[in-house]
Amino acid sequence: MDLTIFMFVATWNDYLGPTIYLKSESKKTIQIGLQRLIGQYSSEYGLIMAGTVISLIPVLMMFLLLQKYFVEGIATSCVKG
Repeated sequence: MDLTIFMFVATWNDYLGPTIYLKSESKKTIQIGLQRLIGQYSSEYGLIMAGTVISLIPVLMMFLLLQKYFVEGIATSCVKG
């Protein structure tokens, strides 16, 4: 179950894969959208922080729903037998 959580977070935060594979603007991920808010001379910090909080919600919900399994997996991997 730990692997499921880690793979979900890694896939959710992936930037390079969607940048290479997705060409349509309507299918771009939120991470690509956040990157586009950062300009060479100025950045929209308010929009970046708001987008970051919104993109954090699914990961936080996944963790809260699977927290029991996550803690259980860490606890059993630390026990010497």
